[in-house]
Amino acid sequence: MTPSPARLRLAPNVNALWAGLLVEELVRQGVGLFVVAPGSRSAPLALAVAGHPTADVLVHVDERGGAYAALGYARATGRPAALVTTSGTAVANALPAVVEAAEDGVPLLLLTADRPPELRDTGANQTIRQPGLFGGYVRWSADVPAPSADVDPALVLTTAAQAVHRSLSPPGPVHLNLMFREPLAPVADGADVTALVAPLEGWLTGGAPYTRYGAPPAAPDDAVVAELAARVEGVARGVVVAGKSDDPALGAAAAHLAAALGWPLLPDLGSGARLGSTSPETIPCADLVLTSDRMKRAPLDAVIHLGGPPTSKRLLTWLGAARPAVWAVARRGPARYDPAHAVTHRIEADPALFAHALAAEVIPPARPTAWLTGWRAVGDAVGAALEDAFSDDALTEPRTARVAAAAIPAGGGLVAAASMPVRDLDAFAAPGGAAVRVAANRGASGIDGTVGTAVGFARGLGAPTLLLIGDLALLHDLNALTLLREGPPVVVVAVNNDGGGIFSFLPVAEAEGVPFEQVFGTPHGLSFAHAAALFGLPYAAPTTAAELDGAVRAAFAAGRSALIEVTTERAANRALHADLTARTAAAVDAALAAADDDR
Repeated sequence: MTPSPARLRLAPNVNALWAGLLVEELVRQGVGLFVVAPGSRSAPLALAVAGHPTADVLVHVDERGGAYAALGYARATGRPAALVTTSGTAVANALPAVVEAAEDGVPLLLLTADRPPELRDTGANQTIRQPGLFGGYVRWSADVPAPSADVDPALVLTTAAQAVHRSLSPPGPVHLNLMFREPLAPVADGADVTALVAPLEGWLTGGAPYTRYGAPPAAPDDAVVAELAARVEGVARGVVVAGKSDDPALGAAAAHLAAALGWPLLPDLGSGARLGSTSPETIPCADLVLTSDRMKRAPLDAVIHLGGPPTSKRLLTWLGAARPAVWAVARRGPARYDPAHAVTHRIEADPALFAHALAAEVIPPARPTAWLTGWRAVGDAVGAALEDAFSDDALTEPRTARVAAAAIPAGGGLVAAASMPVRDLDAFAAPGGAAVRVAANRGASGIDGTVGTAVGFARGLGAPTLLLIGDLALLHDLNALTLLREGPPVVVVAVNNDGGGIFSFLPVAEAEGVPFEQVFGTPHGLSFAHAAALFGLPYAAPTTAAELDGAVRAAFAAGRSALIEVTTERAANRALHADLTARTAAAVDAALAAADDDR
């Protein structure tokens, strides 16, 4: 393949030159993946991406799923990925992923082709108002002019550099709307491309980015850390909450801080501290510990919250009701995270760096406190209750989450779909086993694009990945199964309860006179065996926990993507969750009573 500099000098027209310059600078700025959706107006961009010697390219027919694949890749790598679309409604299909990236702080680039300005508001085909289409959800946007020999092509390079920087500071989506006139094909237009790129010769041959930006600040302010350390040192009744994070360093940092403070660590599934953890301060099933009314009344003096919000509603409710004297939240970016309006310290910094800095400022307790040992006791009680509840071979939704997570090979990935899968994994996944990277779209908690997210996440990790997904979420992103035929394998475990299972847990399910099944349950009567055949995927339909474990492990051992379908029933699932809640609450209460007797 022709090296980039030589290829740019040989560009057949100005469109091809500008598109080539853009892609080359984006690659030099660290963009790791380009997801291309087919289209005519975006032809210069698509050809520039396909012709680049080192760009990683993924082609998908659906812009929505493609945007989520870029999002998943960015979650895995921390680097922005780019979606290339044509004009018109193609652009609008990226909005759900843009919202998720904005809400959860994920770097994402939208490279949308557009008609030139003379065609706007004229009724020209496939021409809509693309500038501003994503509203306030983008960190930055630019309406890039149509390529012209009269405009310095360095504009393209500085725009690309600014776009990448804005996507990282703080992380989020950026939109470049790129106008192109005919010819869109790589044919001559009479421009002297060699003369146009002559001023860029140093950049062409150097291999470095045209514009270098310093890394955005990540370290916490020393004075803030010292003041907070003085407030929390010696406080016995505190907790460290490790929220969702795409940073693989957060889990260890949270455990380090919990050990320094002598507090229990309450980890979210997506924190990096929940699966494969060996920290003695970690209480892996904190959500189930709080099924006990007595535990919910436990006093709380301080909270250090690292990263994003946790999945557990029980945990959030408990923290909000306790209203501790110190509630510190460390997250990147300036956006407020304070749904209970009780946060006392908001630290805008890298949460992992902050955790290490705060740990260095406090003196660890000489021995575990009664508070910490009490949390360990109730955590152990919950673990024992779950082992007892799952001692048979019945294949239920909670058991599916537990078995599937445990079967992922070390170094692999786990993507948890919204609604019941992420909740079941957070509550019921066993804490031991291999450490795996976890991703979940919890910024806006939509079911959109979940398969695409898993494909991008696996590609970014370069490792096999398991996706636990519900039937409605899979139907929502079914065409993304086409992407499973390339890249690291994605083993899809689909829980099919014939509708929206999570709605069975809401008060509307008990309301009289409500057409619940019609508008909430939404039964579809479908299975996914034919979908697996359509997309050329191995298929299994296990009916026991042992069969599921074997099917998942066999799929990973085979090294290829597969679709595994677990069929359940919504009413039975709700009853089972109620039973597990009662079991764990009783186990916690018994542990607390035993502790009282020992005093």
